[in-house]
Amino acid sequence: MVERMTLIMDSFTGRYTRLTLEDVARRTHLPRSTAHRILDQLVRLRWLEHTSLGYSLGRRALDLGGGDGSHGEVREAAAPLLHELQLKTGMVVHLAVLDGAKVFYLDKVGGRFAASVPSRVGGRAPAHCTALGKAIMAWLEPEYVDTLLAGDISRMTDRTIGELGTMHQELHRIRQRHGLAFEREECFPGISCVAAAIRGPEGPVAAISLVGDARTPLEKVAPLVVGAARQTSLALFPDLAGPRRSRWTTTAPDRTWSPETMNRLVETARSGEWL
Repeated sequence: MVERMTLIMDSFTGRYTRLTLEDVARRTHLPRSTAHRILDQLVRLRWLEHTSLGYSLGRRALDLGGGDGSHGEVREAAAPLLHELQLKTGMVVHLAVLDGAKVFYLDKVGGRFAASVPSRVGGRAPAHCTALGKAIMAWLEPEYVDTLLAGDISRMTDRTIGELGTMHQELHRIRQRHGLAFEREECFPGISCVAAAIRGPEGPVAAISLVGDARTPLEKVAPLVVGAARQTSLALFPDLAGPRRSRWTTTAPDRTWSPETMNRLVETARSGEWL
C-alpha cells in the first residue's frame, strides 16, 4: 500500500501539476480502480486536492516544502516586478495566493500609504471581498468557487458582495475585462484595490494588486498591474509565450492588449460600469 501511494505522489512533479485519474493510472501503471481508491484516501488526508480540473498536491504535501506552502518560486519571479510597480505608482503592492476561502499574502511592498493598509506578509483576508481573491477566482470553475465560498461569504463592509449569485456575476465581469478585478471599500473602509491573476497552463497560481485610498483612480494604473502579472506568468511558465492555447478556465493570459482595448477599458471604468 505504501509503495502504491508513493508511486501516485511521485506522479505530481511540481506544485502546479494537475492530473486526471487516467493520467495517474497511466503514469503509475496501476489499475484505474486501485488508483481511484488510493487517490480518494490521499484527498481525505489532505495530501492531495481534487477539483473538476483534476488532482493536485494538497496543503499537507505543500507544507512539507516550507511554512509558505512552497511559494518561493512565485515570490522570486514576482519580486522585481512588485518593486517596479511600487516605484512607478507610489502605491502599496501585494502578492498573494488563494488559501481556501482566503488570500494568503506572500509579499507586500509599501509606499507612504503602507501603514494605512491592514495587511502583512503571512496574513490572510477573505477572498470574496479582495481584488486579489476575485482576480484568482475569476479563472476557477464556478463549481469550485461554490465549494470555496460555501458558508463563508460574510459582509465586511456595506459594499461587500454577500451573495454567491452576485459574486458569480462579478467574476463574469472580471473575465470580460480580461482578468482585471477591482475592489472599492469591500474589505476595509477607505481602501481600494485593482488586481490581476498570475496564470499558468493549468489555471491561476497567484495575483498581484495595487492598493490606494478610496479616491485613487485605479483605472489609470490597471494596465501596469496586468503587465506585471503577465510578465510574472511568463517568468514562471516560459512556454506560455508560444501559440498553444487551452480552454478558458486554464488558458494563459493574452500576450498584450492593444492601445484601443486599453482605452475602451479605461473609459468603461470612468463611466462607473465596473460596479
